[in-house]
Amino acid sequence: MASAKGTHILLIEDNALMAQLLAEKMTNLGLVPLHAASGAAGIEALTREKPTLIVIDFPLTGTPDGKATIEQIRASHPADELPILGLFSAEDTENVAKATDAGLTEHIIKTETNVDGIAARIAEIALGKAPEQSPAAPAPDASPKKKEAAAVVPAKQVDEAALVAQAQKFKEDIEKLLKMPEADVSIIQIVDSMMSYGYMARASDIHLEPYEDRLVARMRIDGILHDIFTFPKSLHSGIITRIKVLGGMRTDEHQAAQDGRFRMSVTDSEKQFDVRVSIVPTYYGENAVLRLLAEQTTIDSLDDLALTEVDRKKIRKAVQTPYGMILATGPTGSGKTTTLYTILKELNTREVQIITLEDPIEYSLEGVDQIQVNTRTGLTFAAGLRSILRQDPNVIMVGEIRDEETASIAVNAALTGHKLLATLHTNDAATTLPRLLDMGVEPFLVASTVNVAMGQRLLRMICQHCKVARRITEGEFNALKENIPAELLDDHHDFFQGKGCEVCHNSGYHGRMGIYEILEMNDFIREAVMRHADAGEIKKIAIKNGMTTLLEDGFRKAVAGLTTIEEILRVIHE
Repeated sequence: MASAKGTHILLIEDNALMAQLLAEKMTNLGLVPLHAASGAAGIEALTREKPTLIVIDFPLTGTPDGKATIEQIRASHPADELPILGLFSAEDTENVAKATDAGLTEHIIKTETNVDGIAARIAEIALGKAPEQSPAAPAPDASPKKKEAAAVVPAKQVDEAALVAQAQKFKEDIEKLLKMPEADVSIIQIVDSMMSYGYMARASDIHLEPYEDRLVARMRIDGILHDIFTFPKSLHSGIITRIKVLGGMRTDEHQAAQDGRFRMSVTDSEKQFDVRVSIVPTYYGENAVLRLLAEQTTIDSLDDLALTEVDRKKIRKAVQTPYGMILATGPTGSGKTTTLYTILKELNTREVQIITLEDPIEYSLEGVDQIQVNTRTGLTFAAGLRSILRQDPNVIMVGEIRDEETASIAVNAALTGHKLLATLHTNDAATTLPRLLDMGVEPFLVASTVNVAMGQRLLRMICQHCKVARRITEGEFNALKENIPAELLDDHHDFFQGKGCEVCHNSGYHGRMGIYEILEMNDFIREAVMRHADAGEIKKIAIKNGMTTLLEDGFRKAVAGLTTIEEILRVIHE
């Protein structure tokens, strides 16, 4: 058996931070690491050095790539003379097979082995222990993108045809009322029918916007506002007053902003939903925005979210960890709260105590203690979180980490054996970690408490009732090259779109689904956090360790016919 002293390991790694971490671990084991930042540099180093083992981290950027680098090494160094160990992400099984054919001796899946384990295996091979037989790499699927897309089925939808028919009925009721003499028009009936229409049309918000000569009702459906009804100006005051009465607001106050909340029943139905109201004075009178808190889809578990199988496993692993933080990030309206509620549903058993702190409470969860933030009484996120910790919880959900105080208490709660779920406003998953550092949380606390950061967006799905195939032109394909990486775009010209029909209000889209990037904390990411690496560096490390980006996840769903390229670019660059 060889001695560790003088045992040289050539590490071909294009990420300097990851190379430094691995080199440090190897040095601690008595090995002598030699770093090459590219395949070309590694091949050149072999003309000067005689390493005992070569380690290549995939994917390897530049020319030659990882597979070509192995082929060039094997041209002059046979396998029995110089072993080559490949480091791969969990999603890179196709490259494992190609690299093995090119002459790879053994491979390690990084997400299944920590850095210490990788360094230990490097030492075992380098010091003469017979390498374990690599598990047979899964045969690459003839159409890997289609296989991946099959795992991203969105949440089950309700009966669209029935909703459309009921919504149309309420629309016709309002149109009949507007044709009647104004003295005979029932304001109560107009508001009830408008709210019922909004619910059946799957609207998330209803905007009542006054103009000089009319009142326009706009509804946000699948994230996009549509003009639905136009009322005469004479009905403006009556409609706003009716909404104030329902929301328990002052009807004699017209120059101040007011907020309210009420529960609404769908006309001629047993269905009910909560409505949150905001009224503000504008130049042409009071403007009302009504948020319909109605859960139209049956999202009961993580299986109902449009996650890939790999991403679902990452989240489930974090969920099953008894302590630590699970963070959902993204802009307002990107579905963060729904994702956290879905996780809470899976955790909600009689054996655990779950407490949430929200602003506002969007949905009622049976068996969960939900607390509404109230700044007027001093019940802020920070103060509420302190109180929650004295309530003996197992799981805590914080609606949003907004400030240093809340961040500090949340991290300490996760550190003391609690499972903590929270949302954070950042652009992507990688920015979450530097954001916590900016809030004054110590790097070692971020590294030891965050289990997973989930970046997400919501995008519209193609209407399945009017979906047609579409082949993009060369001009459009060339335009896509400016936005989508070449290795992702490949030679895809065939996509889908919606023609527009009654079900989708002629938009071509019906329903929404999430696109996700799941950053799982590992030794490489922890080391980057400890060194105050920026978000760009953390993102590169995460991608190298198997993170699928928002753009890649969205593109796969477009190839699978679930959405359009235009919708992905709209959401990503919004």
